[in-house]
Amino acid sequence: MAEEREAMEFDVLIVGGGPSGLAAAIRLKQLAPDASVCLVEKGSEIGAHILSGAVLEPRALDELIPDWRDDPPALATPAADDRFMYLTETKAWKLPTPPQMNNHGNYIVSLGNVCRWLGAKAEALGVEIYPGFAASETIIEDGVVKGVVAGVMGITKDGEQGPNYQPGMELRATYTLFGEGCRGSLTKRLFEQYGLREGVQPQTYGLGIKELWEIPKEKHTPGLIWHSTGWPMKSDTYGGSWLYMFGENLVSIGFVVGLDYTNPWLSPFDEFQRFKHHPAVRPMLEGGKRIAYGARALNEGGFQSIPKLVFPGGAIIGDSAGFLNVPKIKGTHTAMKSGMIAAEAIAEALKQEARPPVLGAYPALLEASWVWDELKAVRNIRPGFAKFGFWGGMANAALEAYVFRGKAPWTLAHHEDHSVLKKGSDAPRIEYPKPDGVISFDRLSSVFLSNTNHEEDQPAHLKLKDPSRWKAVNFETFGSPESRYCPAGVYEAVGVEDGQPRLQINAQNCVHCKTCDIKDPTQNIDWCTPEGSGGPNYIGGM
Repeated sequence: MAEEREAMEFDVLIVGGGPSGLAAAIRLKQLAPDASVCLVEKGSEIGAHILSGAVLEPRALDELIPDWRDDPPALATPAADDRFMYLTETKAWKLPTPPQMNNHGNYIVSLGNVCRWLGAKAEALGVEIYPGFAASETIIEDGVVKGVVAGVMGITKDGEQGPNYQPGMELRATYTLFGEGCRGSLTKRLFEQYGLREGVQPQTYGLGIKELWEIPKEKHTPGLIWHSTGWPMKSDTYGGSWLYMFGENLVSIGFVVGLDYTNPWLSPFDEFQRFKHHPAVRPMLEGGKRIAYGARALNEGGFQSIPKLVFPGGAIIGDSAGFLNVPKIKGTHTAMKSGMIAAEAIAEALKQEARPPVLGAYPALLEASWVWDELKAVRNIRPGFAKFGFWGGMANAALEAYVFRGKAPWTLAHHEDHSVLKKGSDAPRIEYPKPDGVISFDRLSSVFLSNTNHEEDQPAHLKLKDPSRWKAVNFETFGSPESRYCPAGVYEAVGVEDGQPRLQINAQNCVHCKTCDIKDPTQNIDWCTPEGSGGPNYIGGM
């Protein structure tokens, strides 16, 4: 017998309090002030789980809130100086800035603060926002999405109802928008349920690892935007860095590694720590203090990996669908615009007496928008690096930018990231230097700075579909790659010295980056939503 839950009814339900979900909520209330709109967010507050570089191209924000500069989000710093560097182990060479990376008119921001600011705007318009509510189940009746179950709490590790058990609520709506971000737990099931990825290229991903530093004032250049490629990545591995100076002596520094790398001994976290010791980078951090840390996966498939966006009762928006412009290193503006367009389609549908179950206007409007044109123009740049290697990829990017200008008569394909790992015995081991505790650090001290917390007595939100597969495949064939690609020390191979290896999952450490769900070689790890408020709590500067 199905458990009875309280239910609340809305015109529109939005799952996820990131840029796309908040932009959708605001646009809906602008166009349909009387519509009832609810937004749920699994983080403890709006912005708690938001991690980004972040340079904001304000195009979508200008359309949504034209006078936003009169009351801007905290820590918004105008972009001033673009630098694009090629690194060898000891040298840094300044390259011409590619046209996609020209940041004139953009802003360095705390994306968490931007979301908090957008959340306040949404609430002022009458949007009901429920942070700390994890959507754990999609309600589907007669093939139509009717909403979600959110706020289930108090289930013990053994799967029993504990003394503080709460069954959650059914949040029902005419239309539900899913803006869960990259590799959302409900969204990936919608892909399967409705065949939304049929006929499109596989998604490919990157892992972005970020630190926030406070540096001496004399070293701080507000508005500096510094990117690099090359070292420490080998030429067959996609990756690069960012360093942005904003606010009062703040520096956002991070590193992205494409998750289509082939060497199972590679550790993105340790590559980032090594990168900070480069002679061109270390002097910018010396004398400073690391104050925050985080990580998240990024959709890098672009135009050819965009899934079908609608299904009966709802649609997918933002990074759940994958609107990141990889060469531009930006996705906030495209994510926001996708949410705004979905809202416009819903506003029209709500006017109809017989409301259509499928929002066919949303994909049509998106294809007619600047989002489609922007992503189509750069569609061959990211897969060019996978196909041709670093130097071939750079040449291909130049041809696409300056010769074809996005109009090449072909579209390059992607492959699934989990399928490309070499066997451990076929790949060179990588020895990483020990962290010095000044510029470079270990995983556990890093996770501490992310303010990550999960209730101890709850079912692990990281599950092995087949536990027996780990030893034979992950450990014996690939050398336990999850212990290296996880940036939070969640996965440990223990008992190796005793000849009894087993996988220990420290789910408490998880910063919700989703890399394990993406990179596991047999797709044996399933990341699902933990209790609401669990996970990282990124501070305002993130």
